[in-house]
Amino acid sequence: MEPEPLDIRYAKSGDVHIAYHVLGQGPNDLVVVMGAASNLAYSWRAQAIRSFHERLASFSRVIRFDRRGTGLSDRPREVPTLEARMDDVRAAMAAVGSEGAALIGGQAEVGEDRVAEEVRAAAGGLA
Repeated sequence: MEPEPLDIRYAKSGDVHIAYHVLGQGPNDLVVVMGAASNLAYSWRAQAIRSFHERLASFSRVIRFDRRGTGLSDRPREVPTLEARMDDVRAAMAAVGSEGAALIGGQAEVGEDRVAEEVRAAAGGLA
């Protein structure tokens, strides 16, 4: 059985639009940084991925997004810098009015620790 269609929205980050999806209404926000090759709509069809995010949404508000250049987000003209990627996280958070969030990563890669530090410093959340 196909899942319900997602309410995918877009946040402006510099000169690109970042696709994001929110689920859950918990007291704390949780930003899920998807892996290097993500697609919000396509991944939602996978029962295991959907169940994982629904479980997270049982105790938090989950903010999922496609990184710039992946999935439903715009393609940048050049390889995004770490600062641009951090701006994308902040843009998705700002679009939903999040003032602080915990951060969970889909795949570790160079710079993820710095992204977590910057988001934690800027938003006052845990990472």
